[in-house]
Amino acid sequence: MKDDGKNAKDESNGQNLSPDSHFSHPSPSEDRLIPPRGDYQTLHSFHKAEVIYDLTFRFAHKVFARGDRTIDQMIQAARSGKKNLLEGSKAARTSKETEIKLTNGARASLEELLDDYLDYLRVRDHPEWDKNSKEALYVRRLGRKTPQTYELYRQFLETRPPEVIANIAICLIHQANYLIDQQLLRLEQDFVKEGGLRERMTRARIAYRNRQPSANTDRSAHPPQPRQNHPPGGYVP
Repeated sequence: MKDDGKNAKDESNGQNLSPDSHFSHPSPSEDRLIPPRGDYQTLHSFHKAEVIYDLTFRFAHKVFARGDRTIDQMIQAARSGKKNLLEGSKAARTSKETEIKLTNGARASLEELLDDYLDYLRVRDHPEWDKNSKEALYVRRLGRKTPQTYELYRQFLETRPPEVIANIAICLIHQANYLIDQQLLRLEQDFVKEGGLRERMTRARIAYRNRQPSANTDRSAHPPQPRQNHPPGGYVP
């Protein structure tokens, strides 16, 4: 199964899950130096990454022998996917560049984790589900539910064999990667349109100066009075 992300729709209304990032995040406004931003908890990609981390943590400890380096590697990749989305969201107020870099870092970490799950299946001769198989379609529908929490998948980890859990994780990672790809596209568009913080600061300063009355305008409004010559001694009758 190579592409499982295009199913990322809200089951409640059939609309695409927010591909860009925060529902509460408007595009940067030209009249705001530091644009308002939502919290990372509004990111659908973050919710999905958190589920992937929770599932991976339990999967790795359950399946691999104690001391196997794969445990730490998979957990760290899952953690990086989640934490980079969090950090990128928090950095967004002052650095669009940092937000893009961290969001892309989350995407790279989840891609690494995806490859770990694919390795697990391949070296053990377990099949990867076709994206249109009934199993994959079931997980994809489950992945559309909001909010996404680990509780939606707990029963599978506790009752299904490891190869099934690995395929479930693969479905979820494909969905998360799709959301992050759309999020990056929106971030890039916003950056091209609005620029970074320094550009907004420059525009704000120029706009502020243009609104201030010039010194010449002040003098022309109140012309200086002609100087009067007073007699010696300073006495003015």
